[in-house]
Amino acid sequence: MIKMTQNSLNTVLQLILITTVCCNLIMTPASASDLKQATLSLQSFIRQATAKDLAFESILLEQLPLQYRRDILLPASDVIMDVKYQHNFYLQQDTDNPEASISLSKLFPYNGTELSLSYGKNSSALSGTDESSLELLISQPIAKNAFGKSTKLHEKIIGIENSISRYQIVEAYEDYLASLTAAYYNWYSAYENLRVSQSSYQSSKVLMENILDRQRQKIALPIDVNKMKLLLIGKKENIIIQEEVYKTYANLIYKAINQPDNAAYIPLKPKPATTKIAFEKDYDIFITNSRTYMILNMLAQQSNLQVDQTSDELMPSTNLLLGYQINGLDWGLTDQNDNLFAGISVRWPFGQTANKAKKQLAAIDHKRTLLSNTNKNQQLNITLRNLYLQIQREQQLIAVSDQKIRLATDILKDEAENYSYGKVSLNDYISAVNSVDENRFRHTDHTVKLNKLLIEWLRLTDQLVSEDILSRSKTK
Repeated sequence: MIKMTQNSLNTVLQLILITTVCCNLIMTPASASDLKQATLSLQSFIRQATAKDLAFESILLEQLPLQYRRDILLPASDVIMDVKYQHNFYLQQDTDNPEASISLSKLFPYNGTELSLSYGKNSSALSGTDESSLELLISQPIAKNAFGKSTKLHEKIIGIENSISRYQIVEAYEDYLASLTAAYYNWYSAYENLRVSQSSYQSSKVLMENILDRQRQKIALPIDVNKMKLLLIGKKENIIIQEEVYKTYANLIYKAINQPDNAAYIPLKPKPATTKIAFEKDYDIFITNSRTYMILNMLAQQSNLQVDQTSDELMPSTNLLLGYQINGLDWGLTDQNDNLFAGISVRWPFGQTANKAKKQLAAIDHKRTLLSNTNKNQQLNITLRNLYLQIQREQQLIAVSDQKIRLATDILKDEAENYSYGKVSLNDYISAVNSVDENRFRHTDHTVKLNKLLIEWLRLTDQLVSEDILSRSKTK
């Protein structure tokens, strides 16, 4: 049997205790309170937020007015009835007589044709007769708004504006979803940092007891005790800071899902937002199929159509007229005299300074739109390239962080053993402890940054949500 001295036994026990502390620092197991708390995954959070958050509802409301824009902005195709009645009193002749007129008209906006049917009865004090007429008139524009050209242009412009608005609503939802995801990542990061801080503090308390025991055995010096006290105070200070950060982000999460502030959820580690990015391939898909480039193309089409529309406004208002008229006496059109007529009406404003100015402004706006699209194309290319570089940087830093955690963990184990045998000072051991904590904090920070950058990549390349999100939301 091997005999051990009391000092050797104490050294072994201290080694076991310090090794246990190191394992606690490295593993950071979930606390008992964590195990009892309900969890909230990223997917569940987004689902609840989009169902309960008023901000999401306000985004969806933006699409409702679009269905009425054509009816409001295009010429009405309704049947319009005009009725007029008056009673005339002829003071010189000491007589009175009624007059009345009624007309029905309808515009066919997509070909510009207007059809009207009118009936009227007029009285004359001088002739002493009541004249009446019935007229059917067809009017067809052949210059300005020829065969409904202006209306058709306006309809195309409204259609493009509606499409752009729908895409912009989808982008607003995409921005909203990205902000929700970023809020969750911040919450998760704060939670992980708080767990690391609490675990490190608890482990340091155990180590403090070991130092106090060593002091009672006249092994540890008072300065070692003070160093450990200072270390504990620093870790307690860090917990206070991390708790405030965590509660701040938790309040934002609870607000988004319309939960009370005292709700008890903890986050789960989210999965990576996307897998592998092949920049050149993904960028080619982006510039050919994305909403962003569809919007840019439609803006160019819209400005070009507006130039055509202002050009049409410069044309004279010229209408071909074709009609049939019946003239007679009294209400019943007695002694009828009917005739068929055809003609033309022209209204030609001279100068047209305002309309010419509108055409020039429309041409300038079209050139400005094309230039703006070119600038946006270049800016998007630079933004996505820089974002891709940042993603690569964070991926590399995570790999470096993993290596540093492994090395810092091995060093901490060695320093724990060396300190138990008195081979190194307490300063070396404390430095090893802090090194593990700092590298774990950095790892969490880089992981969350990478996920945020991946979400931003999906947002900018229009991959975060699909275009049918609005139609799906209507069925909910």
